[in-house]
Amino acid sequence: MKITTARRISQIFFVVLFFWFCVVATMGTEFWRLRGWSVNWFLNLDPLAAIGAALATRTLYRGMVWAVATIVLTIIFGRFFCGWVCPFGAMHQFFGWLGAFGRKISQRIERNKYRKAQSIKYFLLVLFLIMAAFPLWESVSLQTGLLDPIPFVYRSVNLVLIPILDSHTRAVFYSSRQYDGAWFLGTLFLAALFLNIWIPRFYCRFICPLGALLGVLGRFSIWRIGKTKEKSRDCKLCEKSCEGACQPSGKIRISECVLCFNCLHICPDNLIAWQTQESSAGEIINPDIGRRGFILSAVSGLLAVPIIRLAGTLGTNWHHKVIRPPGALAEVEFLKRCLKCGQCMRICPTNVIVPSGIEGGLENLWTPVLNFRSGTSGCQLNCTACGFICPTAAIRPITLSEKLGLGEFSEKGPIRMGTAFVDRSRCLPWSMNTPCIVCQENCPMTPKAIYLEEQYSTVRDGVYEAASADGAAIRVNKAQWKPEQYAAGDYFCEAGGRRARIISNSADTLILEEPLQISAGDRVVIKIHLYAPMVDIARCIGCGICEHECPVSGLRAIRVSAENESRNRNRSLFLKN
Repeated sequence: MKITTARRISQIFFVVLFFWFCVVATMGTEFWRLRGWSVNWFLNLDPLAAIGAALATRTLYRGMVWAVATIVLTIIFGRFFCGWVCPFGAMHQFFGWLGAFGRKISQRIERNKYRKAQSIKYFLLVLFLIMAAFPLWESVSLQTGLLDPIPFVYRSVNLVLIPILDSHTRAVFYSSRQYDGAWFLGTLFLAALFLNIWIPRFYCRFICPLGALLGVLGRFSIWRIGKTKEKSRDCKLCEKSCEGACQPSGKIRISECVLCFNCLHICPDNLIAWQTQESSAGEIINPDIGRRGFILSAVSGLLAVPIIRLAGTLGTNWHHKVIRPPGALAEVEFLKRCLKCGQCMRICPTNVIVPSGIEGGLENLWTPVLNFRSGTSGCQLNCTACGFICPTAAIRPITLSEKLGLGEFSEKGPIRMGTAFVDRSRCLPWSMNTPCIVCQENCPMTPKAIYLEEQYSTVRDGVYEAASADGAAIRVNKAQWKPEQYAAGDYFCEAGGRRARIISNSADTLILEEPLQISAGDRVVIKIHLYAPMVDIARCIGCGICEHECPVSGLRAIRVSAENESRNRNRSLFLKN
């Protein structure tokens, strides 16, 4: 078997495995749902995610020990992960292959020439690692997930591609999935793929910080691609299909080689080999970055975190809609760990966890927040899936007892994600004299966090003068009611200090459930019986079910914000002890 054939088989296998992991990251009991599958395995293999999280938190998470194997194998064999394992890299290579159709050999060689701009990815790597490792006067921030290809492709497939493909079949989800900003994620994903039509592996060559990290490690590799003789016929066929643009026909750039082995396969004179000796034509070991560029990237990394936090989003100017899932760490610690991979959003059974925009600051981009308007419900009390799938414990795993404040956690109480607030200007009972207790009925807490205040409110133009009374029938002056207008059972007639339910009406006559002592000329008032919702902030955990179910479907009349969340005492609504 040719080595390029083996590489293609490997790429197809890992792409299929990746898509399988994305599909099975679904709550359920079937074999193709989450039943012990290692759905985070590609994230665990990612050394950039592991090193970034380790620098930010000074901790190497157990699952990410797999990344050590990637590092060791890269030092031995070179950038095998890019050429043989990375599912995003395989997608780029496929689209680059499509872009080669119909092009002359000279054009294909031109597409694969080395470009100075390929050093951009090394500057991005330095920027992200400095942001994660060295606090200037602020705490560090882990932002590798913005461009790290593994979180990138997880976000794109889980939040864009699978929901689109499943929108009609319902094979994966029982309802359509909605994600804020999915159009932007999809646009970036398609742009990254279609750029390969112009230049093969565009993202890998110019942007990918993981590729840059593996390139730095690959310069020490024991096995490497190289020429067995210094001189050749200079046909440059080896550069026709070179995926890394590493100049295999001359002094090969070791840090750019992604081990596609196309050069070894296509060389007509068999002058290229995978060997432990240095290439006979010479090698360029170090990445193409100068001291000035490195210093500029490092300084940018030091200043980036203070600059993006100048808005005070971690202080008094925090955004009330940045509501994190249950078990999320305090915001500063959370931003040290979150990879923006979207796994918590994928696993959420009710689809309330969505990627954040920039409303909470640039560093919040694509981190998980709760949007109670989307999905099928709020955060379910019996669900803790997001904490168990998070690869870096930015959302820590919690038990149902801890989430609900039961057993040994009874003194601490349940985990609060925020608090619901009733907007009386939009609430149907409070502002429009319309009966509604939907939020109270759906509140899952016991006792309920939403209780009802009984009220009798005068309807519009509801004060009349009695013309006559005959038992339970009262005729009033100047009335022009619609038949049965007040027959719903929620309307009452009040006169002489007493009140009786209206069971029917004609144009000017009310039929009451029981007679009232009324004389001609007495004042008659029609009132509606309402139950107005109130929130007990001591019991509300911010699950958002009330907001999701609120019948005011535009701007909800009851809305959850992050006040009183458990993870930040400074946002408490109670006086501090």
